[in-house]
Amino acid sequence: MAPSSGLENFGVPDDQKPRIIAVANQKGGVGKTTTAINLGAAIAAEGRNVLIVDLDPQGNASTGLGLEPDDRRMTTYDLLLDEAPLVDVIHATGVKGLWIAPATTDLSSADIELVANEKRSFLLHDALRDPAAEQFAFDYVLIDCPPSLSLLTVNAMVAAHSVLVPLQSEFFALEGLSQLMLTIRQVRQAANPGLRIEGVVLTMYDGRNRLAQQVERDARDTLGDLVFKTIVPRNVRISEAPSYAKPVLEYDPTSKGSAAYRELAQEIAFKRQVEPT
Repeated sequence: MAPSSGLENFGVPDDQKPRIIAVANQKGGVGKTTTAINLGAAIAAEGRNVLIVDLDPQGNASTGLGLEPDDRRMTTYDLLLDEAPLVDVIHATGVKGLWIAPATTDLSSADIELVANEKRSFLLHDALRDPAAEQFAFDYVLIDCPPSLSLLTVNAMVAAHSVLVPLQSEFFALEGLSQLMLTIRQVRQAANPGLRIEGVVLTMYDGRNRLAQQVERDARDTLGDLVFKTIVPRNVRISEAPSYAKPVLEYDPTSKGSAAYRELAQEIAFKRQVEPT
């Protein structure tokens, strides 16, 4: 018998396609965009079709995948505010199997403009389920959320099946996480009862640093099985890759950062999603 390719590990049942994961943490600088880009690339490397939805007005996921501002004629602002079709917004990237719905700073006014819309929390949910987008056969959608618990983040959680939380290995890392968990519970109760926590992934980890080790112990003691076994290290290749408009898996496939995101993709394929407590 021929050896398994491993592709079946990333199979998503037809009635659950695409699997939608919101990458969220209201703290900035914790690795949300880096995780969305590189996890997306790792899943795409397994032969799956992946869409990254850039929901951060900074547009770093779009820039990190090589999409220049002048090329972002239609963006997630148009998707939400003007109800533009998803197929008109998405762009192919330089990575096979990886697409992006880009963002620009226009999205920074979305919270104010959405307030008067009766469907304000469900706009992304409806946009991602446009039957016209089925032609792309997306297996996964990763939503790169802004660093706030805003209407944009709520839209992501209402649209998603689960939430992936990057957690930087630094002092006060766990502060504010309770508010995120509360928001997830509120979204479950009000709009998306099926929402689950995909897991918490430690990022920017320096194993030589005692503080990082303590943060890991505290996170595992506090959150238990919510914390992925995979740890994303502080790695210069991960930091350099965006300046070349590439995921680290394309920039340096042999780096420790690349290996970590491949492991995270495998773990997500197997990990049981957990309900908030």
